[in-house]
Amino acid sequence: MPTLDRQGDVFVLDLGDGENRFHPDWIAAVNAALDEVEKTEGPRALVTAATGKFFSNGLDLDWLAAHPDQHVDYVVSVHALLARTLTLPLVTVAALQGHTFAAGAMLSLAHDFRVMRADRGFWCLPEADINIPFTPGMSALIQARLAPQTAHEAMVTARRYGGHDALAAGVVDHAVAADAVRATAVDVAAALAAKAGSTVGTIKTRMYAPALAALTDTEAPLG
Repeated sequence: MPTLDRQGDVFVLDLGDGENRFHPDWIAAVNAALDEVEKTEGPRALVTAATGKFFSNGLDLDWLAAHPDQHVDYVVSVHALLARTLTLPLVTVAALQGHTFAAGAMLSLAHDFRVMRADRGFWCLPEADINIPFTPGMSALIQARLAPQTAHEAMVTARRYGGHDALAAGVVDHAVAADAVRATAVDVAAALAAKAGSTVGTIKTRMYAPALAALTDTEAPLG
């Protein structure tokens, strides 16, 4: 389960050491950690990281299959986490040490910056291969955070981007050695910790207003 630590002005949220799928309990734990980050005053920034082979493998499809009656509420909770991350009133950096797929990739896009391992692991939106269309909110988020041609390729072809390819495509901001991923993310975050505050939150909210409207529209198709 997710855990929260602090290194100086940087909070480090570790999503876990498994596939880190979006189980309802996992989502609740992430939100509880973000509550703590948000209520803290003074300079602060957030690094979201993980341990092991995966950053996150996305939605918990097994849980969804076992709880079809909760499909809508579940997708709403995923959208809410993406929207919240996108508009946090502080600088956020995703440290991608392993595979980052589907909703996990979308969560990484909701961060301000991304640092990825260069030699192994993939960033991928596999929905075209697994026959699960993006919701309008997810589509809006991806298109808001990636260049048009990159968004098109990633969404339509389900391309798997390695670290260097992800950097070249603008999916991530840094591609570094495996043992430098988290430290680089913390350095990027620490340098911008003084930006925390309501102004940054307002800037993000206004910058991504169309994507936020789609993510919070519970009347739109959700799957």
